[in-house]
This record gives sequence, C-alpha cells and structure tokens, in this order.
Amino acid sequence: MDGNTSGGGHSEALKNYNLGRTLGIASFGKVKLAEHKLTGHKVAIQILNRRQMEIMQMEEKANREIKILRLFSDFIHPHIIRVYEVIDTPKDIFVVMEYCNNGELLDYIIEKGRLQEDEARRMFQQIISGVEYCHRNMVVHCDLKPENMLLDSTYNVKLVDFGLSNVMHDGHFLNTSCGSTNYAAPEVISGEVYVGPEVDVWSCGVILYALLCGSVPFDDEYTPSLFKKIKGGNYILPSHLSDLAKDLIPRMLLVDPMKRITIREIQDHQWFQNHLPRYLAVPPADTTEQVKTFIRYLLSKL
Repeated sequence: MDGNTSGGGHSEALKNYNLGRTLGIASFGKVKLAEHKLTGHKVAIQILNRRQMEIMQMEEKANREIKILRLFSDFIHPHIIRVYEVIDTPKDIFVVMEYCNNGELLDYIIEKGRLQEDEARRMFQQIISGVEYCHRNMVVHCDLKPENMLLDSTYNVKLVDFGLSNVMHDGHFLNTSCGSTNYAAPEVISGEVYVGPEVDVWSCGVILYALLCGSVPFDDEYTPSLFKKIKGGNYILPSHLSDLAKDLIPRMLLVDPMKRITIREIQDHQWFQNHLPRYLAVPPADTTEQVKTFIRYLLSKL
C-alpha cells in the first residue's frame, strides 16, 4: 500500500484506510484496493461519485445496490460479498467490502475453457447457496452472471453487484429490466411481469452451462435472433456432460416459469447433492417451502 488516503480528496472519509491500486473502473466510479491502518486487513473500496451517477442517470441503480448491501451488512454468508461499512459524503459514496484477489469467475472460465464437472459442481453449489440465501431474505439478484461473481484466495465464489436487485413483497410482481441478455430469462426479455426467484433460476442454469461447457447456451450477434433462441429455449447439450447434468440443466432452462425447477429442487437434485459440503447443507424446508409456495401462488395469478 502506498499510504495515501487522499485518493482525490477522500482523506477524511477514508482516514482509517491506506489506499492502494485501482482494481477496476466503472462508468460512475472505481474500486480501489485498501488496507485498514490498524489491523492491516485488505479490503476493496467501491467509490461512487454522485455527480457522475447523476450524469449517467445511474442514481437509482446505485441507490438500489447500496440499499441491498446495507441489508446484507447485517448478515454474513460465505458466498455473498461481505460489506463492512458504507460511508456517505456529499460528493461520494464509499462501500468498504471484502477483497477477492482472484478476480471474476468469467475470467476463470475463459482461462480454463471449461471446468471439470467436480470443480464446476463445487462452484455451482456455492452460487446456489448464496442465491438461496438472497431469496430467503426476499432479495432477487436479477443480474446473475460470471462477471458478477468474484473468486477469493482459495477460489471460493462470492456474489457481487446487487445494482439490479429487487426486494420481494407479498402480492407484488416485478417488471423491471433485468440483467444481461445472454443470462436473462424469456419472461424478462419479453417484458412480462415476474415474481423474481424464477428469473434467478434461469440465470443459474445459463451459468451452470457456462461452467461445464465454456460457453453460453444462447448466443447470437444479432439481438433479435438471440431473443428468438431464448424465448424458444433453443440450445444444444454437449455430449461430454454427465447424464445427471443433462437432467438438471434443462429443468432450469424451461421457458415456462411455472414449470421451471425451484432453488430448493435444485438443491435436492442428485447432481447437486454429490460431494455437497456439510456447511452448505440445505436449510430446513419450512423457510424455502414458504418462498416456493409464495412463488407458485403469484405465478398462478399471472
């Protein structure tokens, strides 16, 4: 660390940290590596410039993410990025969070080409555990993709980027634009209303396919053609996949959200259960069944 806390006039807000190199740059801010002066603990600090957010008309997205991050700062889950504090100033918002030094899951997939099934399963188990925790706390991520998943020092997955997330409320449907096209569910790109968890399940199906195949199931440079493939559920399952993987993926990528497998059913699937770590054991059925029943009820009203 260079010992600098100024970071462009941030010295008072970040007086407890030594700022280091820039980890990433977004349209309305950057992420810096930092070190806590007292403990020496390394963190990542997301710096959101209020003026830039206003220019880019991204205030709503940023405020939504901060709301969700504040919610999760009260909880700890091993596969959701840990938020230590959110610092508000008139010019900037600073989100101090867990530092993951092995980058994005996307880059890891690109480097590997495709993952061996056991490694893909380990990462997918972690992803589903994090998503289930979000749903149990009535949060739908809405932008699940490998770019929004970081890898820590031991290559464990951490969910990040809750800027498109929504909080579920009893009796309410969602209709906000949601996530990246390649990972978006048919009902989302069609502009239909949806409950929430079912769109995350679809995205997880695309992610599982990417982990095992090194590519996404739906892809086309021409957007209307891509939309047509997604809406039709048209993709090919490679022959190298195991029979259990070939059984699970199509259940997640069902075009009809009423028939699509739920998170709990994914967790109960034989492919998922294989070599499942004890700490990721499925929580008691009552909480997940409540969410499942709630989803089924709302979907029946569409």
